Amino acid sequence: MKILFLICSLFTISFYSMKAQEKLSVDMNLKTESTDKINFNEINVSFKIKKEINAKSKVTNTLEYSHLNINYELGSSVSFENPSHFNQLQNQFEFLQNVSKTTELNFTITPTANFQQNLGISDVTILGSFEVHQKLGSKTDLNFGAAKTTVFGYPKFMPVLSLNYQLNDRSSLLIGFPDSKISYSNNSRNKFNLTNSFNGNFYNLDSQINLNKEATKVSLSQMTSSFEYERNVDSKWFLNFKAGYDFNKKYTLIDRDNHEVYDFNTGNGYILGIGIKYKQ
Repeated sequence: MKILFLICSLFTISFYSMKAQEKLSVDMNLKTESTDKINFNEINVSFKIKKEINAKSKVTNTLEYSHLNINYELGSSVSFENPSHFNQLQNQFEFLQNVSKTTELNFTITPTANFQQNLGISDVTILGSFEVHQKLGSKTDLNFGAAKTTVFGYPKFMPVLSLNYQLNDRSSLLIGFPDSKISYSNNSRNKFNLTNSFNGNFYNLDSQINLNKEATKVSLSQMTSSFEYERNVDSKWFLNFKAGYDFNKKYTLIDRDNHEVYDFNTGNGYILGIGIKYKQ
């Protein structure tokens, strides 16, 4: 119980310290992906609060929970019990500081717990990033920095770089790593996105799986290309739909040093998603 209390305190300390908030949003998303032998189904719920401290400083706190369910088709099993249920609880605290008319600093810290069924202090990992937003012109912004992220399926430091260009009042272009996007809005209620992103995650296993080496985690990574549509139902409610494809998908077991122990050879797969958002 003490360990659980410490973990909950770590995730919520910044969340409950924010008062008189200006903006908040609640998201719930469902996503399914089918590959040749394995199906991935995920539900995600997040609660985000934004506040302007002053004219130059902003903070954002996002508390998020996701549950991943993996279904193995007949004939895809190996010589051990396939792990099938995984959970993630994370809290991202973001601080944005405007240091000049053209430069902003963005710092995030994200404690995250990735676990199979039983949550323990060893499941907590601290992620984060430091980025610089530089305005190059009235329509062009450059973003660069470094982040500790799970893009490749386990925590790793990596550079972040992107260029954002406002094509016109209705469309914009973002080119970079790990995310790229083309956005278009034909009116105030419809928004369309074409996205390409490198993304991944990992989950700690409750017990080690012994193969040639000891597996302690499952790792997932892929490059996702998708089409997204968001509809503003009214002033506060939004619906979103997503369809896409995962390239170079990897679903593996890894050891404590993040070395591959077993590859499920899932192959690539189509993804479909639907979500609802409340904002005020």
